[in-house]
This record gives sequence, structure tokens and C-alpha cells, in this order.
Amino acid sequence: MNVKEMKTKAKKIRRKILDVTYSCNSSVHIGGALSMVDIMATLYGDVLKYQPKNPEWEDRDRFILSKGHCAVGLYGTLFESGIISEEVYLTFQKNGSDLTAHPVMNIPLGIESSNGSLGQGLSMGVGLAIAARIKKKKHKIYILLGNGECNEGSVWEAIMSASSFKLDNLIAIVDNNGFQNEMEPSQEILDTSDFEDKWKSFGWNVCSVDGHNISELYKAFIEFNVKNKPKVIIAHTLKGKGVTFMENNNEWHHNRLTKEKYKQALKELGEI
Repeated sequence: MNVKEMKTKAKKIRRKILDVTYSCNSSVHIGGALSMVDIMATLYGDVLKYQPKNPEWEDRDRFILSKGHCAVGLYGTLFESGIISEEVYLTFQKNGSDLTAHPVMNIPLGIESSNGSLGQGLSMGVGLAIAARIKKKKHKIYILLGNGECNEGSVWEAIMSASSFKLDNLIAIVDNNGFQNEMEPSQEILDTSDFEDKWKSFGWNVCSVDGHNISELYKAFIEFNVKNKPKVIIAHTLKGKGVTFMENNNEWHHNRLTKEKYKQALKELGEI
């Protein structure tokens, strides 16, 4: 693992998110996309098993973005990982584009699942993990959820199923940035102060980390595996991470980046 390289990758992904959010000239779910960047940089940097030039490789690990509204964070990662071209990336939210506001399954572009209606990704991950076991395949299934998404009952049905089936080839990551669609902090909407304990009580192997610390994230992905138990990484993050006027400001859950704000954001990233 090269922490410096992963930090550089994360910075490039943030820049790409800002660039395409500005150029598409429409509102984008940018706050939650920025909070997940370090998770994605670590995962695609030195954890996920994939071939950039052969995204349909049968033995690849599968990544599902369950918090599908933050698709621009996935697209930026796929671009920086060499899976999609700049030409494709720049079509984001344009007429006829394969890169829509919510992901639509397109495996040649590295998009493993369609998601937008929250609470579906983990269920799909359970199915893929069971299928891998039946086929005696060694690849793993990674699912990124949002903390607000975890209010969905379907998520907890999938959590119970994964534990019951002893799916130790399944890894969930929760981007726990403290906010969701509403303006109030998530804690004021539904109390999840015992979030880690809830997952543990459902039979999961739980790791709690700083979601912007590459070393902690990498260690959580690679270590702490328990036979016959699915693993969840609770990544404590900052919504809008990297751009101070967006950080912990839920006005940027879904917003349009003006020219003035775009330049301000680039300045904060040290890009101008």
C-alpha cells in the first residue's frame, strides 16, 4: 500500500467531481459524493481486484454503490482508475449519456448495478455473495451504503440474511457522514448512536474507522476478517469533505455549482 499515491488519487477524484458537476450545469448530489472519496480511492487504489481494460473479467471483485444518488463519486473513481474514458466521463447528465444522475448497470463501464431507490444494494450484494459461493468463486462483494439509507427496513432484512448465510465474502461500507436528504442531522431524525452495536447484534464483524484516513481504511479492508461472518466498515466521514463551504453543510446534499463557487472550491483544493 502506498498512502501517498492513494491520497493523490483521492485529490484527483475530488477535482473530477467538481469539474463535471460544474460543466453539467445542473444540480448534483455533491456533498455525499465528496464524503465517500477516500473510501473509493482506497478501495480502487489497492484493495479491489479488477482489470481496468477488462471490466467484464469474470473473477473481478464486485462493487455496488447502494447510495446511488452519489453516482458522480463512482464515475470520478472509474475515470481515475482507467475504466472509463474522459470522453465518456464528460457526458455526465447530458442527453443520451450512460452516466446518469443515478447509476444504471453497465458492466463494460464498470457500473455493476442500477441504484437510486435507496436500500437495494445490500440485498443485491447478498445475492451475488451467495452466487459466488455456489460457483466456488473467490471474488468478494463490496457494497457502499449511506448512513441515512440505513433507515430503510430492507437494509436490515439484508443484514440479517447475510449473517444467517455466513457470507464472509461480503463487505459493507457505511459512509457515515451524519446527514441525509433532510436539513437536520441524521441523529435528530433517527437515533443511531449505537450504530456499531446494532450491526454487531445482527451477527456482523464490525470495524469503525476514520473514513478519511487511508491507513485506517486500508487496514479495515485487508484485516479483521472473521470466518463465516460478513464484515461492515463504519466509516465516519464529513459531508462535502475537501471544500470548507460544503463541509457539514447539507445545502450541498444536492445543489448546482456556479462559476464563482467552482473557482472557490478549486482554490481550496489547491488547484488554482
